[in-house]
Amino acid sequence: MSEKENDRLLRIKTVGTLEVLNQSVHYNRYEATPYMALDEFFKNYELKKTDRVVDFGCGKGRLPFYVHHHAQVSVVGVEMSGKLYQDALENLDNYDPKGKKRIDSLYFERCLAQEYEIDSRDNVFYFFNPFSVQIFMNVVGNILKSVDQHKRPIDLILYYPTTEYVQFLETRTTFELLKDITIPGLYEQNENERFLVFQLPEI
Repeated sequence: MSEKENDRLLRIKTVGTLEVLNQSVHYNRYEATPYMALDEFFKNYELKKTDRVVDFGCGKGRLPFYVHHHAQVSVVGVEMSGKLYQDALENLDNYDPKGKKRIDSLYFERCLAQEYEIDSRDNVFYFFNPFSVQIFMNVVGNILKSVDQHKRPIDLILYYPTTEYVQFLETRTTFELLKDITIPGLYEQNENERFLVFQLPEI
């Protein structure tokens, strides 16, 4: 299916890109993860019903809706842009027009990623290169503080991973690379078309 056909299936609108309204060098423009990449990733990575996924820089919400629809797990989308946040809320209204889905397990928060309060249930965190490594370091620090208070397994999923993100995780944290999933048809033209899953070893 095309991008628009996938959107139509979920009754949402996430196609297109948007230049970030905050012109800081720390934030990148909005661009949704391609559906074909998500399809390939979830052939190789399984979510448990007890997982709660947090998508930092969720934009219009493609990943949260995709995960909620296909895996039936709880998802939180975190977005700093007021425009994108409103788009995500509009998509939420359209996603479940008959009120039959468990929408209480899918919601969005408007805040800076580093200001998002990590919930003790949050255990899978998704990043499509949304911001600078400095902000990424702050967010990972918040995750680790939460783990200190509530011990649990943690996975970090990086799509289109930057060298800075990877180097930080490998040299400054105890996260270990669990999976390296490349996207057939895209990876051959661009080696960044891949997912890396880092896992925090259980103590």
